[in-house]
Amino acid sequence: MKNFYSQFDFQSNLLFDILTSDEKKIVYDAMEPLFIKKGSLLFYEEGIPTGIFQIEKGKAKKLKRGFSGAEQIFYIYTAGDVLGYHALFGEERYQDSCEALEDLEVNFIPKNIFLELLQNIPALQQTFIKNIGHEFGVLANIIAVLAQKNQNSRLAINLLILENRFKKQQKELGIDLTREDLANIIGTSTESLGRSLKQFKDEEIIEVNKRVIHIINKEKILQLLNLDLVL
Repeated sequence: MKNFYSQFDFQSNLLFDILTSDEKKIVYDAMEPLFIKKGSLLFYEEGIPTGIFQIEKGKAKKLKRGFSGAEQIFYIYTAGDVLGYHALFGEERYQDSCEALEDLEVNFIPKNIFLELLQNIPALQQTFIKNIGHEFGVLANIIAVLAQKNQNSRLAINLLILENRFKKQQKELGIDLTREDLANIIGTSTESLGRSLKQFKDEEIIEVNKRVIHIINKEKILQLLNLDLVL
């Protein structure tokens, strides 16, 4: 499943892994702790970049609003993920927004210090540039899924992706999102999502405990997606 997940995973949590212990210390010493309340924005569309963020604890959503005001969620960030650096590299305003799904503990590096780190640590600059290229491919894959797959396939793919992403920071497996957020991820209404979830429950693909979704039969999901993957 590793190759499947990597198609939809930004992998920004690995950005500092290639640094030496001394280089990591320099980077982490530059971080300032922030506490972001649930529902607050780390940054917003058309805002001016002020630095980069690393999520220490919690989840946040990367979103963009359409011309009608409808929300499309493209990514769910979890602990360890680094975000907010694309606009800095492009020297432009933010093209999307990032909202806290729960209370967040965040590490922040101001813009001027981050740019100095890039100059002083060549490996850091290289890994950020490489990851931007990877994330472009991830977004292309997400857009292809939204455009080419039917609703049940979109739901199945995203359940696999979200379960894999959430298990990095949760003791128990499960997808804990509001139905509105999940509907905005797969590009449908909450009512239509509810019908698909009921179908998946009836077919014993998932169990639902309050709002938390548990995948109980990955084989059936893979059959639905016509995927031949080793679990």
